[in-house]
Amino acid sequence: MSTSRVLLGFLILLFCVAPSLSLYEDQVGLADWHQKYIGKVKQAVFHTQKAGRKRVVVSTEENVVASLDLRRGDIFWRHVLGENDEIDQIDVALGKYVVTLSSEGGILRAWNLPDGQMVWETFLQGSVHSKSLLSVQASAKMEKDSLILVFGKGFLHGISSIDGDILWRKEFHGESLEIQKIFQPVDSDIVYAVGLVGTSEFHIYQISAKNGDILKHNSAVFPNGFYGEPSFVTNDMLVALDATRSSVILISFTSGDISFHQTYVVDFGQEFSGTATILPSKTVGFFAVKVDSTVLLMRVKGGNKLELAEKIGDPAVISDALFLSDSQQAFVTVQQDESTIHLTVKLDNDLRSGLLKESIKMDHQRGLIQKVFINNYVRTDRSHGFRALVVMEDHSLHLVQQGDIVWSREDGLASIIDMTTSELPVQKDGVSVAKVEHNLFEWLKGHVLKLKGTLMLASSDDIVELQGMRLKNSERNKMTRDHNGFRKLLIVLTKAGKILALHTGDGRVVWSLLLPYLRQSGACQHPFGLNIYQWQVPHHHALDENPSILVVGRCGTDTDAPGIFSIIDSYTGKERKSLRLAHSIAQVIPLPFTDSSEQRLHLIVDTEKRAHLYPRSREALGDFLHEISNIYWYSVEADKGIIRGHSLRGNCFLEVADDYCFDSQELWSIVFPSESEKIAAAVTKKLNEVVHTQAKVSADEDVMYKYISKNMLFVATVAPKASDDIGSVTPEEAWLVAYLIDVVTGRILHRVTHMGAQGPIHAVLSENWVVYHYFNLRAHRYEMSVIEIYDQSRADNKDFWRLVLGKHNLTSPISSYSRPEVAVKSQTYFFTHSVKTMAVTSTAKGITTKQLLIGTIGSQVLALDKRYLDPRRSLNPSQAEKEEGIIPLTDSLPIIPQSYVTHSLQVEGLRRIVTIPAKLESTTLVFTYGVDLFFTRIAPSRTYDSLTEDFNYALLLLTIIVLLIAIFVTWVLSERKDLRDKWR
Repeated sequence: MSTSRVLLGFLILLFCVAPSLSLYEDQVGLADWHQKYIGKVKQAVFHTQKAGRKRVVVSTEENVVASLDLRRGDIFWRHVLGENDEIDQIDVALGKYVVTLSSEGGILRAWNLPDGQMVWETFLQGSVHSKSLLSVQASAKMEKDSLILVFGKGFLHGISSIDGDILWRKEFHGESLEIQKIFQPVDSDIVYAVGLVGTSEFHIYQISAKNGDILKHNSAVFPNGFYGEPSFVTNDMLVALDATRSSVILISFTSGDISFHQTYVVDFGQEFSGTATILPSKTVGFFAVKVDSTVLLMRVKGGNKLELAEKIGDPAVISDALFLSDSQQAFVTVQQDESTIHLTVKLDNDLRSGLLKESIKMDHQRGLIQKVFINNYVRTDRSHGFRALVVMEDHSLHLVQQGDIVWSREDGLASIIDMTTSELPVQKDGVSVAKVEHNLFEWLKGHVLKLKGTLMLASSDDIVELQGMRLKNSERNKMTRDHNGFRKLLIVLTKAGKILALHTGDGRVVWSLLLPYLRQSGACQHPFGLNIYQWQVPHHHALDENPSILVVGRCGTDTDAPGIFSIIDSYTGKERKSLRLAHSIAQVIPLPFTDSSEQRLHLIVDTEKRAHLYPRSREALGDFLHEISNIYWYSVEADKGIIRGHSLRGNCFLEVADDYCFDSQELWSIVFPSESEKIAAAVTKKLNEVVHTQAKVSADEDVMYKYISKNMLFVATVAPKASDDIGSVTPEEAWLVAYLIDVVTGRILHRVTHMGAQGPIHAVLSENWVVYHYFNLRAHRYEMSVIEIYDQSRADNKDFWRLVLGKHNLTSPISSYSRPEVAVKSQTYFFTHSVKTMAVTSTAKGITTKQLLIGTIGSQVLALDKRYLDPRRSLNPSQAEKEEGIIPLTDSLPIIPQSYVTHSLQVEGLRRIVTIPAKLESTTLVFTYGVDLFFTRIAPSRTYDSLTEDFNYALLLLTIIVLLIAIFVTWVLSERKDLRDKWR
């Protein structure tokens, strides 16, 4: 065989090899990062056994149960329950099981304390909505079965702690009876259930712990009625407030006999004349009442008398009791000033002198203290030491011990509600830049290790060392922008009202700011964050002024509450301006205009449908009035099944004239029949989406023009019966209707019905296509459908001479009021996964092939090429279609394991995927958040416009040197040969 044939065969083999999408082991973590969180802690249980004293089990508002290391705060194990599986209570049974009650008393689980493996799970049936209660009977012997009492859904259950079997079940079917407390005294066979009928009738049940039979039932009426829930003081006494909240009621039920003892709050001092509130705490013989700005620590004395034990300034938090012995208990009170928390440990028999007093410096951006949990340990001198687990207003968690913060967790990042991005400053004098030591020896060593890795000669230690050097010397952590646009700030807003800026390099917190600081100035008592927007991005004078963001919120949780604005510097996190609005906030509309200082104009629509312009400046008003006739918006009232279109008509008619307030008018409305359709999803395009070209050339050289409109809205409706969980209806009772609507005119551009389909529905709209995911009841599989819409009014622009002579309409303006001639192509495919959320990649110029990013039920992110969702796919594509890149039709969409953006990691509680274009056209930045955070960058069409970061420059340099040496040697040999030939 000739050399040319061998070379030709090698080239053919090379082009037939499919490119790999996998990562090397030493590449993971270089372009991505993953952070684990748990959320705001609701309840904490310290394990008291010797083997478990270094850990604490917690439950959180994000439906997480986790075991934390008390030394460093790391997660030993963690379980994230479902979105609708809220954790009600946790406890420890038999000294080795963590017991969790969730789903409003519907599911009881036991987890192995050391490793978190689920031991058993019990489903508790019931249809009555009621309060859920959990009580675990203490057992002296770990191997002895103990009773777990659970009240939920109208039933009281006695459950075995060993295997979760339901031993007995008792129904409380009273229509208005609400069980408030259940408990079983130690070494007693009687279970007590305490409840209320209405607000004044008190009931006490004595129930056999062996079979659940009611042994005794007593009731009594308190004429003035109760306020709120009663709180236990002892095993036979509760405390509650009367209906006026001016007196404290002691409810005693010794031996089942009920008696009431009323004490007025003013009896403890004439200054205590306000309404009272009982603070939640579990301390035997004590309870706390908050009156005005003072917390009163009350002691029950002599059976039915109250004594004021101590007055504590507000804000203050009191922990539950910690039993040091059978006859002694300790608890902790925490007070707080601007930057210090004062912690005092008290004994129940000596309140005057605190057992331990400590002051700990706390960042004022953490807010007020919310909860405290106390635990003790034995020092070397056999005395008691104490540690406290502190939950702050920003949802952060801190362990305090010996007057210092041992560790902190930024668990507010588990509850992000909105985010935006900001460019970093350009590199200049005065800008902080991360300095990395990088000498010649390290440079040479790094390239030697790279070369060894390329030649497959590197050991495992070499790979670890190489990865460490890459992370140390990486430029991704600098606080300046790079020419590829990879380094940015991710600015997030959490449920706690805290704004944090995260660096895309490693996810560290650059700065943070707590929104509730507004209450300190008296502007707002209960600020509540809603959304975050770009406010000012000074492109033309980026070296002179920092960009800023706008945080929009409410002064309270009510929709009619006044709105609040906060403008924050993107680089420093300092507030530039705060404002309490005179109106509510129902909708925020960022406008595509800026003033001379490059502040973006925003339109705020209140609950009375009036629109308010911000910033309130004459220049902004002039620009706005120039474009007022082109401003339209829509609103979706999903509960009523109505979509409305709005525009502006003139200034508001108010008692005090306001040039920045405008009345709106309704242009159109679409009312979906409530008996047949219910709005399940409404999706529009990203405001900053870039479309590279309107034309699309097909395989037969035909030109199709995309219908590109920023006013297009996708709406999906389902049958009202099919709005519940999958399988709740038959295929004949279920359907899904998909609409494409122009929001300026309200015209329905396209409508399609899927019979036998049911939600939940997830959709993404981009360019001229929409992809949506749903469940097919007939096929018992998930499906994904795609709709592409094309502009037929420009279909005549295919003649070459018409284009040359300018007789075309490509440059004519597009108006929503001219009826569009559109053509639609659609296709449906099976998909094997349930979906949590969907997004689409976005690049700087819109040239790169798009990918769908799908958040799967396994809390991972899958990248799916849009070509798989091309509606023009056919079973036998022609050769021209194959050259165009059309893939042969299959009934299911492929799932390639190497296409998981998150690799083998899970983003627990995944809620949203955000894509951010980089300056490099081939690359998209991806930020995924839920309970966890994950960031990476992907190249849907590979990095065709750059060399990768791990490109082996040393090998390239070595190759060039070898080639130069070979050229020189060859030249010398050739010269010698020529000389010899001439001498012959």
